Amino acid sequence: MANSPFDLANETGYRAWRGAKLAAYPRSVDELIVPLADPRHLKADEISALEACSARANMAIYSAPHLPAADKSIPKQLAQQLGLVHLEGNYLADEDGLSSITPAGDEGSVKGEYIPYTHKPINWHTDGYYNALDRRILGMTLHCAQDAEAGGENALLDHEIAYIQLRDVNPDSVAALMQPDAMTIPARMDEDNVARPEQGGPVFAVDTGQGFLYMRYTARTRSIVWKDDTVTQAAVKTLADILASSEYILTARLRPGMGLICNNVLHTRNAFSDSPGHRRLLYRGRYYDRLRFDLNTAPAHAA
Repeated sequence: MANSPFDLANETGYRAWRGAKLAAYPRSVDELIVPLADPRHLKADEISALEACSARANMAIYSAPHLPAADKSIPKQLAQQLGLVHLEGNYLADEDGLSSITPAGDEGSVKGEYIPYTHKPINWHTDGYYNALDRRILGMTLHCAQDAEAGGENALLDHEIAYIQLRDVNPDSVAALMQPDAMTIPARMDEDNVARPEQGGPVFAVDTGQGFLYMRYTARTRSIVWKDDTVTQAAVKTLADILASSEYILTARLRPGMGLICNNVLHTRNAFSDSPGHRRLLYRGRYYDRLRFDLNTAPAHAA
């Protein structure tokens, strides 16, 4: 971490990086919307526009409402062109590895036991916060095939901004949340005993190879154990306060044909209402990769 702005001993480097980051950060989600002619076959200027948004906020929102919104090849092929190729296929995902996020509907459905597959709100989190560190989720896509009749907006916050706001309040809080045992997710049990083992790790961490900051976090209060020391407990509260009131939070309502691509930024979802004939449906992709904009390759046309 030498010379890294995320090194707590490097105050000069941090101040320079912080100033540039805050000056460039968008104040409206509209600044991050990039119209695309065909997300499956990006043009050079479209890639540049997406890259510019990502540089500012670790995310971009694309818009292609003129194409069939329910076409799953749109988010899949877009992701491939931007370096998102190692897709996590969790056990609730579709066969192609993307997850169809829509209310489960059926009583007793396995999916209905998980909040993303209900109409309920979802609090602040990064995706895959319960994963082992060798399976960390670095990239995420969310493509809207159908929006809700009412509600379902997403609040978004670049994790680098959360880091800045926390460090500005108290650098000791950042140090506490960088501890390797800061946040532990207990084992999840099923009828066959352990479905997912206990997983501990930091909230904020810096990649040792490339030097980028990444985050694993959930604001949930059940099925989570925070390190039981004064500084960590205070850091958790301060971070929660920041996420409740940050002036940098962006709110997006994805319409059909729109989608989010990001380096697994913090996000929420509002509660929503829909009907059998107008069912909210988003395709979510979780990747072990970060966004890249230097590949200059396009996927083959779908047959």
